Amino acid sequence: MTGSSLTAQYFDDIFGSDDDPWNLASSKYEAAKFVHTHDVLADRRYTHAFEIGCAHGVLTGHLAPLCDSLLAVDISTKALAKARERVGDRPGVSLAHMVFPQETPETEHFDLVVLSEVAYYWDLIDLGRASEWLRGHVSPGGRIILVHYTAETDYPQSGDEAVETIWAKLAADFDIELAERRDKYRLDLWKRR
Repeated sequence: MTGSSLTAQYFDDIFGSDDDPWNLASSKYEAAKFVHTHDVLADRRYTHAFEIGCAHGVLTGHLAPLCDSLLAVDISTKALAKARERVGDRPGVSLAHMVFPQETPETEHFDLVVLSEVAYYWDLIDLGRASEWLRGHVSPGGRIILVHYTAETDYPQSGDEAVETIWAKLAADFDIELAERRDKYRLDLWKRR
């Protein structure tokens, strides 16, 4: 599908009409997925990490203990207000409004980039922009983790399409450390050569 990426207004409307629209803070499924994501990453410490699409900051809370510095961004100002309540006072955590990949952080390189439940919202143009940014801003030895729902959605991409599109653009520069499929989601961990 080549539809356009979803807008900030779309996400602000979702977060404005439901305090926890995807049950990120209350679902056993989401809790298990966040623990799994943390556990996959917990074999090392990260100096500069970047989480794209932090929503209410539930996953951010799991990532923070692994990172010296964690920049967590979201397209929705309403979601960020909830994230500030949840993790805004944690040492090393910075929260920012950002429409990635049209807007990107000023930090030159990251040793961890987290794309959890976000890439399928992007159209092919934005997937290309994101891939180019990742190629230029993940440090050698740094990681990208992608965690995406794999059932049918009405988003611009499926989880599988989004991940495979990014991988096709990055395969020459990254190695696959882990590729897992769980009930309703996939987890992919790539390492920069």
